Amino acid sequence: MRENPPANQAASLCTRINTLQPHTARIWNYWLGGGDYYEVDRIAGDRIRELHPAIGDYARADRLFLGRAVRHLVVEAGIRQFLDIGTGLPTADNTHEVAQRLAPDARIVYVDNDPLVLVHARALLTSSPEGRTDHLDEDLRNPEAILERAAATLDFSRPVGLLLLSVLIFLRDEEDPYGIVRRLLDALPPGSHLALSHTVTSPAMPDVDRAVRFWNETGTPRLTQRSPEAVARFFDGLELLEPGVVSCSRWRPEGSEPAEVALYGGVARMR
Repeated sequence: MRENPPANQAASLCTRINTLQPHTARIWNYWLGGGDYYEVDRIAGDRIRELHPAIGDYARADRLFLGRAVRHLVVEAGIRQFLDIGTGLPTADNTHEVAQRLAPDARIVYVDNDPLVLVHARALLTSSPEGRTDHLDEDLRNPEAILERAAATLDFSRPVGLLLLSVLIFLRDEEDPYGIVRRLLDALPPGSHLALSHTVTSPAMPDVDRAVRFWNETGTPRLTQRSPEAVARFFDGLELLEPGVVSCSRWRPEGSEPAEVALYGGVARMR
């Protein structure tokens, strides 16, 4: 378990927080019913919800997808290590909570570069006595640095669950998102799994595109939508688990059939 950061480190992180421009992590937290956001985030979040009334369902669908995917990886795949990149602000049922309820010895490394996320992560994301959590201030664009630092907690000779939930949308095509994912996977042994989710663009949901355009004009960081086919490409070369790449709300749902959201996800195994 990591201790909270020293006061000077926390103060340094706070100076990086921009309270004048809405930020996706804080708006996501607002939609989930959390309290870690500013007025500028609430205003932007409400405006996005006006453009696309179902947007709040995305945050909940992604959180439920995380829980179902992690439970599968722990129970069915025997995974005991997780690398969660793009953690977001802590809320109910974070990765370590889901995993360590089932396997107390599970180890989790969280990665994010948003200062508010890091302040809260170090304070709230604790661990069971048998397991361990760590929190890295790193950017997905630096996969080698992430892997090098995560190796202090994770054993990369054993299978790892790589979680990339709603984070690749922040990478532009020219930043080679497929290559970055491949570089991460190439460092993992057979039996590792990738769980990934990504907002999609679809002619059937034009209000999604309107909401993204509004966001890119006002918020940070900018978003890059991709088609369902482009999202599926991230799983090339892996053994995709049923039901494939689908709306996150329809990936092995528990209970009644949920409404479809324009947030697609899947889980795949490295052979």
